[in-house]
Amino acid sequence: MEGVCNTEESDVMSQTCVLSEFGESAEVRAVISTLPDIHHDLVRRENTFEKFVVTMDRYQEQPHLLDRHLEWMLNMLLEMIRSEKSPPLLVHLCFKFLYIISKVRGYKVFMQLFPHEVSDVQPVLDLLCRQDPKDTETWETRYILLLWLSMTCLIPFDLSRLDGHLSTDEEVKREPVMDRILSVAKSFLGVSDKSRDAAAVLVSKFVTRPDVKKKHLGNFLDWCLTTISQTSEVTMEGTVALDGALQSLAQLFKHGKRDDFLQYAPPVLQCLNQKRITESNQATLRKLGVKVVQRLGLISLKPRLAKWRYQRGCRSLAMNLAQSAITESVEATKPDLSSVSQEEDYDIPEDVENVIEQLLVGLKDKETIVRWSSAKGIGRVTGRLPKELADDVVGSVLECFSFQETDNAWHGGCLALAELGRRGLLLPSRLSDVVPLIVKALTYDEKRGACSLGSNVRDAACYVCWAFARAYDPTELEPYVNQIASALVITTLFDRNITCRKAASAAFQENVGRQGTFPYGIDIVTAADYFTVGNLNNCYLTISVYVAGFEEYTKPLIDHLVTMKVNHWDGVIRELATKALHNLTVRAPEYMASSVLPQLLPMATGLDLHTRHGAILACAEITHALYKLAIQDNRPVTDFLSSDTIEGLKGIHQKLSDRRQYRGFGGELMRPAVCALIEKLSLSKMPFKDDPVIAGWQWLIDDSLKNLQMFSTAARPGVQDAAVSALAALCLQYYQIEIGVADVKMQDELVGQYLSALESPAVLTRCGCALALGALPPFMIHGKLQQDPTWAPGRLSNGTETGESHRSQEGCCHSHVSGVRSRRSARGRQPGPRALRGQREGRV
Repeated sequence: MEGVCNTEESDVMSQTCVLSEFGESAEVRAVISTLPDIHHDLVRRENTFEKFVVTMDRYQEQPHLLDRHLEWMLNMLLEMIRSEKSPPLLVHLCFKFLYIISKVRGYKVFMQLFPHEVSDVQPVLDLLCRQDPKDTETWETRYILLLWLSMTCLIPFDLSRLDGHLSTDEEVKREPVMDRILSVAKSFLGVSDKSRDAAAVLVSKFVTRPDVKKKHLGNFLDWCLTTISQTSEVTMEGTVALDGALQSLAQLFKHGKRDDFLQYAPPVLQCLNQKRITESNQATLRKLGVKVVQRLGLISLKPRLAKWRYQRGCRSLAMNLAQSAITESVEATKPDLSSVSQEEDYDIPEDVENVIEQLLVGLKDKETIVRWSSAKGIGRVTGRLPKELADDVVGSVLECFSFQETDNAWHGGCLALAELGRRGLLLPSRLSDVVPLIVKALTYDEKRGACSLGSNVRDAACYVCWAFARAYDPTELEPYVNQIASALVITTLFDRNITCRKAASAAFQENVGRQGTFPYGIDIVTAADYFTVGNLNNCYLTISVYVAGFEEYTKPLIDHLVTMKVNHWDGVIRELATKALHNLTVRAPEYMASSVLPQLLPMATGLDLHTRHGAILACAEITHALYKLAIQDNRPVTDFLSSDTIEGLKGIHQKLSDRRQYRGFGGELMRPAVCALIEKLSLSKMPFKDDPVIAGWQWLIDDSLKNLQMFSTAARPGVQDAAVSALAALCLQYYQIEIGVADVKMQDELVGQYLSALESPAVLTRCGCALALGALPPFMIHGKLQQDPTWAPGRLSNGTETGESHRSQEGCCHSHVSGVRSRRSARGRQPGPRALRGQREGRV
């Protein structure tokens, strides 16, 4: 029921987040029209602005819904800006509204709607020149004006024609418009607010004009290189100046023509190498350095589309349907070898090698933004290389997946592979090398201190699988379908991070839709969709059982839990994994008994603490699950287990005891785990009656209950509850001569020692032994009550009410609760062992 409720809530949330149109059109129109009336009132102005921000932010994930309404919103606001009656406060408020619109829709789309007539150049430039670059309250005004100016400067006329013909401010009317625009752009490249980004956009549009580049392109590039070489990033001002110069170069080399910038590429690259931008302490500067470097590489290479690249075929649905023969579609994916040989004739500049080397280094950067930019650069540059050199680049990317590399290198490598695959630059011949690495990346998890690393690697690996689904023909991926499908299902169900589970679910769904070859893809997508996998317990304990019902996924799921999750550093994951193994046993009982248990037994007595803990719990859960299956056919559990397995289960306690691994911090994990093993083996009716191991188990239970003060506060409840539950199961199975008749020797021994311990001065000892008495089955205490019906409750009461000098308030409370439970058990109203902890917490 919990999983169903969570699924329903997720569906409702997803439906409310999906919008179909801009429903607040009339409301926004009314808000904008009220600006002249409320701009002078601070409270109303701020309330109106916040209301507008909240409305627009709803469309950040679906900004295209605003497209039909952008023009009228822009016109209403520009009308107030252009009005001579509008005071400066209203003008700045309108520019704030324009900035919010551009932020939601994106400046590239929004700036195209600005009016860009010849008559707009001078007013926009004059208004921009009157702005104070240091005013922190009006940066939105400067940002929008710079974007507006970047559009108006695209007019198809020589800007020198505007000089002296249009009215302007008196103090600047003699300066040419071209020089004024360039001067304004340079001044805003050194500011520390958002307008610096808009100034870089202005430079890319303005300096690449035919009339401007003849006069100012070389000088502007010299200014940028001088700024880079002479500015130190130690100060904030220096960092801002470097940021502006690098942004300008990145935008210029992106939007400019290759013939205009080819001669400037070597000196710019040399300047960056000397400055060592890629080694800067500022992540933003390293990212911009990578952007500039990749653009320099693209400028150095001829802008051709590699004919050797892999092409999946026509993406037009109509044309695909028209192709009746599958062979035609397959042949379309093969490159023309004759055309490939023709394109190998051109030379590759030496600087390209330097560019690729820097991009490969960027893949291992410690910041995601740098790695992502480097990956895109690898994809862009590789698309212009000959086939042999491109294959060398792919080989260099694959070196990022060495286990000597950090998680950063793995993440960058995944992003680069996704970009290469998405662009058709990763040929099918390389898939045999790539797919095993991606499968490893889907389960990459490294513990570092008190946390783990690798969630970003697994997320990026899901992106690779998503990109491959769209890039390759099903026939190319067919040999790897089972590997990819199993790996994605494992990540979808068992990943610790919710974002990775959802990413894997999305990638699996994409493959099911695009490839159509994933086994039982539709059924799994229906059960483990994007929202259902949000509940970790549901994934481990419910969905995994359903998916394991398909033979192709059964063993991969089980093997992953045994090799990766049973020894996980997170205790919650270990416990969930063992419970999942219990539930999955019904899908492959023979495999569990003959393969999994023999694999777990050495792990249960190994050196690693977490591995021992998880393996012991897994042995307990699997054995109990096998017992449940055996009892359905009226068979003993030993029919599933070999003699070696039975001896291995029996010897776990003695090996741990001989190594003294019940002590210290490790004991806080080992004692509850072995007590759980005792409980499950007893419930499974293992043939250990009258075996010496029973005495060892009893010693562990007694020692744990009597020495609770030796454990940390957080561990005590777990140790206590596990010991009490183990005691109840142990008595039921091994201390009955026949049904309802107790072994008198053990009865006298247990009841006697627990009653005597009730008078101990240690509060926790009294609590543990009182709970032990409460957990004893009725046949273990009824005989004592018949001898003297009054003494047992009296001893219980006395034991929990004496020792005033040794009792704290908390200890008194716990001791009384334990005593009450014991008296309830003595009167025949015994609570279930697993409910003890919940009852204590509820009553206390």
